[in-house]
Amino acid sequence: MTGTAPTWPWTTLRALPQRPLDGGLINETHLIGDPPQAVIQRLNTIFSAEVHHDIEAVTAHVAAKGLTTPRLIRTDAGALWHEDGEGGVWRALTYVEGVTVHKLRDPALAAAAGALVARWHDATADLQHSFRSRRPLAHWTPHHMQVLEQALRDHPDHRLYAEVEPLAQSILSAWAAWSGSLDSPARVSHGDLKISNLRFSAAGEGLCLLDLDTMGELPLEVELGDAWRSWCNPAAEDVTDATFDLSLFEASASAYLQARPLSAEERERLPLGITRICLELSARFCADALNERYFGWNPAVAPTRGDHNLLRARGQHALAASATAQRGAISRILGL
Repeated sequence: MTGTAPTWPWTTLRALPQRPLDGGLINETHLIGDPPQAVIQRLNTIFSAEVHHDIEAVTAHVAAKGLTTPRLIRTDAGALWHEDGEGGVWRALTYVEGVTVHKLRDPALAAAAGALVARWHDATADLQHSFRSRRPLAHWTPHHMQVLEQALRDHPDHRLYAEVEPLAQSILSAWAAWSGSLDSPARVSHGDLKISNLRFSAAGEGLCLLDLDTMGELPLEVELGDAWRSWCNPAAEDVTDATFDLSLFEASASAYLQARPLSAEERERLPLGITRICLELSARFCADALNERYFGWNPAVAPTRGDHNLLRARGQHALAASATAQRGAISRILGL
């Protein structure tokens, strides 16, 4: 950061070494100090600064329950964030020493992930908080299917249309055949439990959840469905032949249920939640292949933004098919 960096309570903070942190797709992130003592981030404009009130409420609650969590560091003026005068919103967070994993292949680490999320869900079960930053359409799957249909209508001349259209129709058909409920009870949720948003110790213990801008209220099957589509896909998002790994699912689901038992009704909704989220993401990526506006694109993976999102769409569609084919085994692991 340069020039307009905020002043935080540490008198020496600005004089400490700063290192950009790669790997995130949304917020510009810098590690402060060597070794790191804090994290400073420039909030992406897709989020409102009001999200910091939500982060403060939830992290204070889970910290009071004894859980490790990053905490916002207030400015010298006592604010939760700093505005740089040029439209930029900055924040400082305490640094949690540990390891970030981008692909999950070890069942022991999958178990640690499941137990960590269960502890966080248990700690937030009694939290009474009205979220100021709301994303009502973030995981509203019918909306994303409508966006996909609109993208097909808007871009019939797109260079990728011939490849996208049959995939889109397959996604829409699979969603039409989906038989789950869309009105399950909502609870306090992280909202983006991909494996890289969990922090682990060097020994493989789950430490805390990171990237807290997406917190809000979601049905449990949506929250965990999004977690499992990330955790149980060892190939990650940038391959077309993704498969749902039952060994990773069994390890994480068993650890979650041991730490936080669920009723039969709650467990019955989980298998369909996995398929729902995979189809939702495949629809989002498929639409973005035509709209070419998704925020993340890696030129090392694909030559254009559209090509990268088509690759992602195919991968999530394959993952949905794999999870659907194994629904019986998934249900047995869940004790159904």
